[in-house]
Parts: sequence; structure tokens; C-alpha cells
Amino acid sequence: MKEIIKQNLAEIEQKHQVKILFAVESGSRAWGFPSKDSDYDVRFVYVNRPEWYLSIDDKRDVIELPINDMLDINGWDIRKALKLFRKSNPPLLEWLVSDIVYDENYGFKDELLDIKERVFSPKASMHHYLSMAQGNFREYLRGEHVKIKKYFYVLRPILACKWIEKYNTSPPILFQDLVADLISDESLLEEIHSLLSRKMAGEELDYEKRIDRINDFIEAEMEHVIDSLKDFKTELQDPTPLLDELFRKYLKVVWS
Repeated sequence: MKEIIKQNLAEIEQKHQVKILFAVESGSRAWGFPSKDSDYDVRFVYVNRPEWYLSIDDKRDVIELPINDMLDINGWDIRKALKLFRKSNPPLLEWLVSDIVYDENYGFKDELLDIKERVFSPKASMHHYLSMAQGNFREYLRGEHVKIKKYFYVLRPILACKWIEKYNTSPPILFQDLVADLISDESLLEEIHSLLSRKMAGEELDYEKRIDRINDFIEAEMEHVIDSLKDFKTELQDPTPLLDELFRKYLKVVWS
């Protein structure tokens, strides 16, 4: 599959006349809880030719391939990526630390990693993760019978919030690392590990009776995060000049 992904990326470069700066796995495979039939969520950042940016009109800054049963491939232009990096966009920050790397060129990803914590806004990131948790909880986990695999898509952002509150840094990408560091209650750990084992073994985790122990934890932690954010203060220097410099640098590095 890795060779198929790399072939798709090469075809994107040729068709769109861009250069890919890095490409990684996102989603459940990168988070550490893939199912046997999980698709591949490939995300990349690319740079257009310099003249592409010299226009009075805005242009589409995303490249997406049609999704099939196994592959979901899309990427962002460097300028879009840097704007979202400035906002501490969690998906982009997770791409930077993904352990599954399909392509990496010109040193761009390493340079973003070097400045990540200088640009990181704990409050903005917590708001994003909280919104993810609340949305998935409302949609999937409120009834007596719930879509059981969606517990992971609520637990992970909630634990990311707890990590940010505890360490004031961007959270690790692996779900297991978050669980190991932030959950000590044995009964809760047992429920989570049981679900994780079932999911990774390929069981069809569809609608089942809600797991009260996990629901209680989620609801309590969401309330805690909401309260914490009321008094959460972040003071950061505006990173725009630094990111402008990076943008200009990589236009030259890639196309000179």
C-alpha cells in the first residue's frame, strides 16, 4: 500500500505542477487504533510555483483525490497550512508528529517541528479538541444504545485537552500514550482497553448498550474543560513575521 500511496503522490505533483513538502498518515492508523479494514488517510502539504501566488484572485488551496474504500488522500497548500499553523490547528499539528511518513522533502516539516511550541496556543487548541468531543458525543453517545466505536473519537480529544491543561504543550498523537499518562482509574482503564482490543481485532463495533463508566468520565471531563477554559490565559507573540519568512524561504528553496 505504501508504494501505491507514493505513486499517487507523484502523480499529484505532475498533474498539478506542485512539490510535496511532506505526506503522512492521519486518522485512526496514526492515532494507534486502526481496525483491520481501516482505510488510509493520507495528508500532505505542498507548494505551488511562485507565480501561482501572484494573482489578484484567490485560488483553490486544497488538492483532493476521489475517496475509495481504501484511500483518502488530500493536502493543503503551504500558505493555507501556515495560516492554520498560526492558529494551532490540531490536525496539522498531528500531521507533524505522525509516525507514518510517506514523503518528506526540503526540511520543511522539521523546521515547523522546531518552532511548534513557540507558536502553539494551548487555549485555541483546547477549544478545537473540546468542540470535536462535544460534536461526536452529541451525535453518537447520548442514547441508551450508542455507536460504540465513537467512544474513541470522543475520548481522544478529551484526553488531548487534559494533556494540554497538564503540560501546556501540544498532545502526543498516539491514543495509548494519552491513556497511559492521564488515566489511573482501574475500572475506566479496563473498559477502555477492552474496547481498544476489540476494535483492533477487527470486531464490528456498532450499536451496543452505552458504557456508563466511560460516559460518566466523558461528561465530567467536558464540564471540567469548559470551566478551565474560562480562566485559561495565553500570551503569545504574533508569529506572522516568522511564518511569512518561512513561506518566502520555501518558495525559493523548492523552485530555485
